Amino acid sequence: MTDAPTRAPRRANPARAVAVRVLARVLGGAFAAPTLDEALAHARLPARDAGLATHIVYGALRHAPTLLPALDALLKGSTPIKARALLLAGAFEKLVLGTAPHAAVSEYVTLARDGFASPGLVNAVLRRVDVAPDASPYALPSWLEQEFRTAFGEVAPDAMLDQLQPSPLWLYLDDAGVRALDEEGSAVEGGRGDVYRVALDRPLRETRAYRTGHAQPINPASHACVLALGDVDGLPVLDLAGGAGVKAAMLARRGARVTSVDKIAGKHRAARENLARLGVQAQFVTADLTRPLNAPPAPLVLLDAPCTGSGTLRAHPEIKLRLTEPAVGEMAALQRTLLTRAADLVQPGGTLVYSVCSLADAEGPQVAAAFLAEHPDFQAEALPDLHVPVVQAGPGVRTVPVEGVDGFFIVRLHRRAQGA
Repeated sequence: MTDAPTRAPRRANPARAVAVRVLARVLGGAFAAPTLDEALAHARLPARDAGLATHIVYGALRHAPTLLPALDALLKGSTPIKARALLLAGAFEKLVLGTAPHAAVSEYVTLARDGFASPGLVNAVLRRVDVAPDASPYALPSWLEQEFRTAFGEVAPDAMLDQLQPSPLWLYLDDAGVRALDEEGSAVEGGRGDVYRVALDRPLRETRAYRTGHAQPINPASHACVLALGDVDGLPVLDLAGGAGVKAAMLARRGARVTSVDKIAGKHRAARENLARLGVQAQFVTADLTRPLNAPPAPLVLLDAPCTGSGTLRAHPEIKLRLTEPAVGEMAALQRTLLTRAADLVQPGGTLVYSVCSLADAEGPQVAAAFLAEHPDFQAEALPDLHVPVVQAGPGVRTVPVEGVDGFFIVRLHRRAQGA
């Protein structure tokens, strides 16, 4: 008599394992994009599995304000963060992604056995979980949903639903970049100015367009902040709170003589490397912009100020799990200080562009209006074509966050010449 063959234990899908590990770190306070990038680089998954992991991470986070309360209703006591992340991923697949319920439960019970959670808990919760009938279809906190409605009126529902969709890849491309991507088999769709929606046939860094400096990732709304300055060719431009220097790079590509200022010196190293790849140059200064900057005034100044990021929920969905109303007020106070410091650096007759990637009135129109009331030598003026849909917002405009475009507030401020 021979023994029956032993069936090997079912293995969990590695893409789901990566997604749950990333979600656990994000629920613990990490940022989604760098955490996922690091995990995928370490795991070396096939492209299809990497795509599934990415979809689960971002999809689960986009829908988390709806899914987490549904899970909490079935949980008692304190739930370990790894188990909570696994249940969030499973609930997303079952309730949003459309994975067959029995398959979703089976997949995540199998994954639980690898040490993520109690299989019995996962089985019981995922079989029963469902979204409450009165849950918001927009997966937003009620106060943030109201900010959208205040900002965009009748188009607010479209804007809120758009935040639940996967983010497209937007690239600034010159003519050579468009040709290179087309020749490699990537799809370059209709652009917004020089920024195109792209579906790549390979990782971005492996494309000829990127390697040879003809492509730069940037959202059209972010690029609109650069366009708001108008013609910069040959002119000095101060890029304040410049971060990783993407806008500095775009200004330099348009012919500006750029000085980019940020208080985090480490960001300048990455910015220099990126500008070298693009074949352009800029000067970099490390300084705290809440204090006066020892620099000569410039005819053009861009302040893309630190903000709560509520206009970028599609690409950074973890924001809506952490953002609070008090945080909006705190950030607005910082922005008022930075805008006053920026004004001191504008030559008489010069132009100051203030922008934030936030939809909150307190961070955009209210900051700009308060500044204009306190600085009679400045006045708001019309913006050039920004190549994105906009709505009026006090003295400036908001870009409308639909079809993958982020939501920014942008205002262009002219400083009267002396004696004018």
